[in-house]
Amino acid sequence: MASKSAETLDPVLVTGGTGQVGSATLRVLREAGVAACAPSRADLDLLDEASIKAFLARNRCRAVIHCAAFTAVDRAEDEADLADAINARAPAVLAAETARLGLPIIHLSTDYVFGGTKPGLYKEDDETNPLGVYGRTKLAGETAVRAANPNHAIIRTAWVLSAWGSNFLNTMLRLGADRDDISVVDDQCGCPTSATDIAHALFAVLSALGDRGGTWHFVNSGSATWFALAEHIFSLANQAGQKTPRLHAISTAAYPTKARRPANSRLSTDLIARDFGLEPRDWREAVRSIMAEKFPASVESEQ
Repeated sequence: MASKSAETLDPVLVTGGTGQVGSATLRVLREAGVAACAPSRADLDLLDEASIKAFLARNRCRAVIHCAAFTAVDRAEDEADLADAINARAPAVLAAETARLGLPIIHLSTDYVFGGTKPGLYKEDDETNPLGVYGRTKLAGETAVRAANPNHAIIRTAWVLSAWGSNFLNTMLRLGADRDDISVVDDQCGCPTSATDIAHALFAVLSALGDRGGTWHFVNSGSATWFALAEHIFSLANQAGQKTPRLHAISTAAYPTKARRPANSRLSTDLIARDFGLEPRDWREAVRSIMAEKFPASVESEQ
């Protein structure tokens, strides 16, 4: 296999290929000339252990990048078994099967494994303390992957944004088009992160992982509150001639949700920089690139 060109290697299996990070990962892989496949649920049902085993048995793959997840944080509180099936049990089976086949697995995880009380940046070996079902099931998935396949990379990220799909940026633009005033939480802090940048990081880790295993954080550099992120989004939207509402900063207590969110979701990227040479760009540049993708004639990308 080592003597084959990138184009003729067995494909990389990407789960969650219709999601923000999964679709970006497929694009990055294919732009790099790497064969990739993203099967539909009819071909690979992550809720069915037999389906996972059968797919991997009949389809040769060089690696698995597992992006699929149950990410509806509030719904997870009411659908705990489904969240556990997708976020914990499916990765456990994937990790066991990839180990049996001698394949590496790259598993995407989240800042929600932490409790959010640390005053500084969370490092990979900090104590985990998820606040709800989503975080607990994602942590269980991490644990299962580590236990089942030594050749793994767990990549934690946060506050994922892209030009399409369900995310904070698109929600703000949709609300801004309809409302004159929007209230945004200003006491939760995190690292807004481009799905495309995550995809590039996943590919870089896969390319250099070798036969080792470990956990790394990847987010865009710098940090913001949701309110500060909204301000930046609408500053760029204004440049693009879009309607911009008045923003009002509020507390988490003033915007109750079913699931608790970490007050601090900032992740340190020192380890991924040391081990893979990845130096994330500033979150503002990443958001500008996303807005340039949405409004190409009006917003200049710094990418």
